[in-house]
Amino acid sequence: MTEAKKPFVVSIAAVSGGGKTTITEQLNKKLMNSKALFFDEYDLDGPSDIPTWVSNGSDYEEWDLTPLIEDLRKALAECHDFIVMDFPFAYKHSQARKFIDLAVFVDTPLDIALVRRMTRDHKNSSSKELLIDMEQYISYGRRGYLEMLETIRSNSDLIIDGSLPVADVVNEIIYTLDETGD
Repeated sequence: MTEAKKPFVVSIAAVSGGGKTTITEQLNKKLMNSKALFFDEYDLDGPSDIPTWVSNGSDYEEWDLTPLIEDLRKALAECHDFIVMDFPFAYKHSQARKFIDLAVFVDTPLDIALVRRMTRDHKNSSSKELLIDMEQYISYGRRGYLEMLETIRSNSDLIIDGSLPVADVVNEIIYTLDETGD
């Protein structure tokens, strides 16, 4: 009896507003026989104060990824060719790294990511709420973005320009998958 081929796991990371979710959704649609998992759909135990966590060195092991990893294990047992994960940590977390075959970092310029996030998160906000969020970004939020650029980008297999159209980013990932033989 032949053993079933293990699904190829692609993780997609980017700063907030960098396109992780959109690219994961679109890549999942284009790949045949794939499944997507989204980090933000899980209620994970992790640091309660992200700015302090970043200031203290961003220990990714402080996050308990158990619910996500359980779903990933289930998906690996199913008959998929690919699993696409919207997952911001690349290989930096021991619970996930052993499952990832290709870590992609979408390198979106911070100004574009900030505008995308503000547009997404503040559709119905007052100008005061918008200004408070901008002040928080300048005061401490930007450090989290820079942490990702320094740590997660350098820990990824493929870095793609996040200012490109989504279709181009997805096609570049598919091209890389074709080159790896999967």
